[in-house]
Amino acid sequence: MVKPHRLLRRHKKPGTSPGTLVYSGDRKTENVRISVIDYNPADLTARQVDDIADCARYRDTERVSWINIDGLHDEAVLETIGRQYQIHPLVLEDILSPNQRPKMEDYKDYLYLVLRMITYNNEREEIDDEQFSLILGPHFVLTFQEKPGDVFDGVRKRLHNPDGRLRNMDRDYLAYALMDAIVDHYYVVLDSLGEKIVAVEEDLMEDNSGAILEQIHNLKREMIFLRKAIWPLREVIAQIMRGEVELFSRTTQVYLRDVYDHTIQVIDTIESYRDMLSSLLDLYMSSLSNRMNEVMKVLTIIATIFIPITFIVGVYGMNFDWMPELHWKWAYPVVWGVMIIITVFMLILFRRKRWL
Repeated sequence: MVKPHRLLRRHKKPGTSPGTLVYSGDRKTENVRISVIDYNPADLTARQVDDIADCARYRDTERVSWINIDGLHDEAVLETIGRQYQIHPLVLEDILSPNQRPKMEDYKDYLYLVLRMITYNNEREEIDDEQFSLILGPHFVLTFQEKPGDVFDGVRKRLHNPDGRLRNMDRDYLAYALMDAIVDHYYVVLDSLGEKIVAVEEDLMEDNSGAILEQIHNLKREMIFLRKAIWPLREVIAQIMRGEVELFSRTTQVYLRDVYDHTIQVIDTIESYRDMLSSLLDLYMSSLSNRMNEVMKVLTIIATIFIPITFIVGVYGMNFDWMPELHWKWAYPVVWGVMIIITVFMLILFRRKRWL
């Protein structure tokens, strides 16, 4: 089911000056957690940082530093790291507004990227959506998430391999790897939704109750949400591939083609699922109409059968003294026999005409 906050997001108070740091999302974690992975081809250090001031020393090192912040409700943390890394206040404001669509902003000294990190919760059988903000600098990658837990376990594992490409490439390749992990996880979400669509289709063949209609509408809203969350990412990656961003090397731009292709495939799959759901909705309405037609056909046949019977009973029941049949001994069983013969005859006629 679609969460209400996807449809109506809270924004900062109207009239607030640009660059004001006010978190407009829901608090999803108690404490802000800061983790750092600092590495070069020969060495890697991974640690938790208790004081945000300790992050300043990773700004100008020759090593690649990945600083990840889980939890955005503490504006002071964002203000401090913005001052340390000279991040524009408007970027910090966007980070604290978790309703951004995928986009890219090039500030020459660093690049700001927004993606939607989407996962599927199997327990609740619904989509979890989170804004993922990434800042790519000359020697660092800053990432911001609303809560702990992400899709980057594979990236962290690859970083610990000293012979791997990720460990031996520059910070732009790390940014690519994070983007690739997010896009690849879209397939996991779509696989889960695809299974739900198949299950709804099978249920529709057996039952066309209102519960099926609600499931179809919920899935259609999920597809609309996914389309809005993923569609703009295509243009973001295309901008990088066109060489408009200096912080991405030619080598990494080649790998971004793969992310671009996956994004196109995801969008095509979403469009296919939307068409399938529209077809299921049409099928539901058709089955409902057919069911109503069947009911009306049965009622019409019953009414048609009783028309001549009602006529006979109406004539037989007229209160006239000079009706010969009123004083005839076999009048009652003969009338019943005539009505039964008419009923059987009409049923046989309807059967031959395939109305039954």
